[in-house]
Amino acid sequence: MGQKELDIKISCQYNKEDLERNIKEILKIKNFEYTILKKSLDSRRKDKIHWLIRLKVHSNEIRESKSKFLSPETSTLKVPKISVSKEVIIVGTGPAGIFSALYLQRAGFRVTLLERGKDVRQRVKDIEKLEEASVFTENSNYSFGEGGAGTFSDGKLTSRSKHIKKERHYILHEFVRYGAPEEILYLSHPHIGSDKLIPIAENMRHEFQELGGTIHFDCTLEDIQPKEGRLQSVITSQGEIQADLFILATGHSALDTFRMLIGRGVPYRAKNFALGFRMEHSQEMINRIQWGCPSLDGVKAAEYRLTSGAGTLPVYSFCMCPGGKIVPAAAFKESNIVNGMSLYNRDGFFANAALVAGISPALIKETPPSALESMEWLESLEQKFYRETGDYRAPSMTIADFLSSKATGSILPSSYAPGLSPSDLTRLLPESVISSLQEGLKDICRRMPGWENGQLLGLESKTSSPIQVIRDGKSGLCESFENLYICGEASGWSGGIISSASDGLKTAQALALLYQ
Repeated sequence: MGQKELDIKISCQYNKEDLERNIKEILKIKNFEYTILKKSLDSRRKDKIHWLIRLKVHSNEIRESKSKFLSPETSTLKVPKISVSKEVIIVGTGPAGIFSALYLQRAGFRVTLLERGKDVRQRVKDIEKLEEASVFTENSNYSFGEGGAGTFSDGKLTSRSKHIKKERHYILHEFVRYGAPEEILYLSHPHIGSDKLIPIAENMRHEFQELGGTIHFDCTLEDIQPKEGRLQSVITSQGEIQADLFILATGHSALDTFRMLIGRGVPYRAKNFALGFRMEHSQEMINRIQWGCPSLDGVKAAEYRLTSGAGTLPVYSFCMCPGGKIVPAAAFKESNIVNGMSLYNRDGFFANAALVAGISPALIKETPPSALESMEWLESLEQKFYRETGDYRAPSMTIADFLSSKATGSILPSSYAPGLSPSDLTRLLPESVISSLQEGLKDICRRMPGWENGQLLGLESKTSSPIQVIRDGKSGLCESFENLYICGEASGWSGGIISSASDGLKTAQALALLYQ
């Protein structure tokens, strides 16, 4: 049987029969099988928007080809079996935590997962109480709980890293096995959506337990017990637990954990991060800007990615949520931050994205701040936004008012369930951040007519961590420790589902290789 790769341009509204008819006409064959390798939307010409699909076609009617243009098969990760029995504690059930836990349990380690939050179904109930009645639940909210913060996001599965090809291949196929749509294997901008991530988190936990793994919910890491550079045990809200190896994958919102780790000598340093707001428009407006029409059959919703160098600081959009909503993402009481999420269908009325300015630790103080100083500066800013409203309503301002530095008190309809509080956002962040955001927005408005008709909600401060652990880049082993590994967003070296899961897998692979 021969095979051939084929690139097809096809209408947005195509169906399976349309695709197969194209294959027959182009290759002049009747009987075949095919696999979609890649699918992307070409919207460069608004009057001719179409899908670009790359296929691999197999047929006895195709002569065997050894063409160099055929895409090589991507080899996936192998899970070895270890030769000795080792106990592993993993803190956190986000992408880094659960992927490393499953890998290590399959390899023969005895893994215990510790999660400070609730299981994902109880977490959903606690989030509903926050949105409907402003009742905040410690450790069970948009930041903490089974699945990590990414469970309630757009579920984007993209990463700019070029060094995680095998890990990415493995992660995507695992997600499909746990219930994600198969299209994530070939879409150029794959996403899962929060409604599908919730049962996926459950399925991953169930398999981990079926493999013999142990999980404790409502179990907060309170202290670590190091001795001569080696951890002996961890102290949790449920008591002391000993192990041979320790992996921390807490996510980047666990400020109390970082404070404890720094106090125990874990080497963290301040790093660049970003500050800004969430901007919100109607999805129909975004569709019109990107596509030239209010909707497009066969495509869910238009996306965007924006950058501007018009100000003194770099300004860019982040985590765009088509057809999504803005959510209250505070990790602790009396803090007020926002984030965005979408469901799989991306069919909500609104679109939102972070608009942030990249900043360096030099903004915090003239002399280089410590990791603790950087973290506490950001924490005080999140508390400042809470004091602005006195509750979980979001300080808000129309983009037009923000650009003119004139607080008129106007607010627009919003997806944000706790409600909005008209505020002068120009006085809530450092002047260099505000001026850069204003210049960046002016630049965007020139390129995207009508952009000023949206509004801004604050604070957006979780696009990346303000601190970073000093560790071995391949294994995640912390400097000055023999058996403490920190991975995922807790390390300050990754961000997002794919890069964090990959980071956790790399730690797991390093340990499996060590004890193979």
